[in-house]
Amino acid sequence: MRTSTNPLTTVRNLGILAHVDAGKTTVTERILYTTGTTYKRGEVHDGTTVTDFDPQERDRGITIFAAAVSCSWDGHRINLIDTPGHVDFADEVERSLRVLDGAVAVFDAVAGVEPQSESVWRQADRHGVPRIAFVNKMDRAGADLDTAVASIRERLHPVPLVTQLPIGTEDGFTGVVDLLRMRALVWADGADTPEEGPVPDALSEEAARRRRLLEEAVAERHPAALEEFCDRETLTAATLAGALRDLTRTGDGVVVLCGSAYRNRGVEPLLDAVVAYLPSPLDVPPVRGTHDGADEERPADPAAPMAALAFKVNATPTGRLTYLRVYSGTIEKGDTVRDAGTGRTERVGRLLRVRADRHDPLERAVAGDIVAVIGLKGARAGSTLCAPDAPLVLEPPGVAEPVVHVAVEARRATDTDRLASALARLTEEDPSLAVRTDPETGQTVLSGMGELHLEVAVERVRREHGLEVTVGRPGVAYRETIGAGVTGFVHRHVKQDGGAGQFAHVVLDVEPREEGGFEFRSTVVGGRVPQEFVRAVEAGCRDALAEGPLGGHPVTGLRVTLTDGQTHVKDSSDTAFRTAGRFGLRDALSASRMVLLEPVVEVTVTVPEDAVGGVLGDLAARRGRVTGSETRGGAAVVTATVPLAELFGYATRLRSRTQGRGTFTARPTGYAPAPAEAPAR
Repeated sequence: MRTSTNPLTTVRNLGILAHVDAGKTTVTERILYTTGTTYKRGEVHDGTTVTDFDPQERDRGITIFAAAVSCSWDGHRINLIDTPGHVDFADEVERSLRVLDGAVAVFDAVAGVEPQSESVWRQADRHGVPRIAFVNKMDRAGADLDTAVASIRERLHPVPLVTQLPIGTEDGFTGVVDLLRMRALVWADGADTPEEGPVPDALSEEAARRRRLLEEAVAERHPAALEEFCDRETLTAATLAGALRDLTRTGDGVVVLCGSAYRNRGVEPLLDAVVAYLPSPLDVPPVRGTHDGADEERPADPAAPMAALAFKVNATPTGRLTYLRVYSGTIEKGDTVRDAGTGRTERVGRLLRVRADRHDPLERAVAGDIVAVIGLKGARAGSTLCAPDAPLVLEPPGVAEPVVHVAVEARRATDTDRLASALARLTEEDPSLAVRTDPETGQTVLSGMGELHLEVAVERVRREHGLEVTVGRPGVAYRETIGAGVTGFVHRHVKQDGGAGQFAHVVLDVEPREEGGFEFRSTVVGGRVPQEFVRAVEAGCRDALAEGPLGGHPVTGLRVTLTDGQTHVKDSSDTAFRTAGRFGLRDALSASRMVLLEPVVEVTVTVPEDAVGGVLGDLAARRGRVTGSETRGGAAVVTATVPLAELFGYATRLRSRTQGRGTFTARPTGYAPAPAEAPAR
């Protein structure tokens, strides 16, 4: 039963989401400083931040690994995850969003919505995570809150509910007007806390106008607020705050605040908004899982059977650290828990409250907590841990398919086994990395989400394991699909070797599927192929998708229909029909017109206006298709769709063409047909 005294009402599990360089990590650092968790302001450029503690993060000045921290504000405990902003590490964001109840989306006040801002916003949409928006860097030249809000409205399509009016512009930004309480908050130079006072006379008219716009926007979307607005023609601060909380949690509106995290201006109101508007574990629906094929719910109740999801694993030299979101029940030091996926039981050695790379011991964790566990040997990211007598499987985070690969080998033959062990540890921590052995060359191939992703992984092998490795030229992950299929393709599998024979006869139709992926269906009538053998044919067809006829690449975008078949009274079996499905589809694909697909990305290039011509020519040479161009903040922003294979080395080329002033970002958009001259392998 939910009551005001339930301690879960004072917990907030949230993530910080944004495009790279929008200021996520600085916002996190200022939150830690403002809440008294740290006593010195960490700076990204100095390499002194709490959450970017990995040496590579400090060297590169970007967030690579999602880092969890806990702090307290106004009697509430905030479990916060600082997520990466670079597209190559979108899988870290995906795993974090899976276990969060809310998020703060950070935007650059000059650039507004950038490509990766849009990507992480869509990820949050898929997970149904309520958000508030923080427009950062209001002290920068060209900063404009209204322009940033307009880009949020136009590109992300939420209803922005702006609750603040900035005081001063650019270098003169000193504070904000709180439109709910109609009070001014001003931060003096060097001050850690704001001074509260009346709205400056010069801004009183504009503040009143914006308050009215906020009331009207809220009243349009909230029935109780509309009723009060019609009666009184205005809204009280309490009604407005309650309506903003409801609209945030339903996703019908997004509260927008502003500030400058670097100058420590606007952080306290942001924390107040997190507490006021974002949901507690009690405000989100009970977690759903499956047990014996049936759906089951578990409430956020410490007394319920325990269920937790592992969303991150750190395989350190001193032991494995497994990060958990506890959804229901209680977990204590020394408890025995069950991995619902494997059925294995494991013992919880120690429980830790996390502060990035530092930890405080805990005796127990309850529903709503995000904690780390030492002692679990087999749990992976996505594993469900539950009470041994109350099994439940929670849906794991999705894992994106790798699109770039490199060949990796140890320089010394004696280090081959150590390299295999190091790569196994990497893939254990990061499911978006994959390792395989090329059957033709015998090389070890490491696959990931982009060049930077693989660079970071290889550098970790070098630094953490002391291995010297040789890395090949990056390649992309091609796919194959159907251009034109075949109808009535017959495959007959007959095998007699002295013992029990094998017999399966199948007739297949193969056709393109515009939605991508794979679909299998059966139109067999009269029981000519029993249902259990139909399932075996489908399994065999899925086996055949691993390697296509053009170059051994995975096959996607097809529909297979089993239209007819025959069985033998003695020799037909699941094995025979699975084999028939596999080889039948393989031969059908060879008889079809196949198309090679290559990964494509949307590239956003920001360059000085005098360099646009050269950049456009270079993109055209890389088979790029320009989709947009605009001027933003005195620079030209060009958007184009480019094959991923053509972008290797582009950063160096762009810097040389623009005297180091050009930057670009890229985000995957899917696959497109490759030209005939593209490599098949």
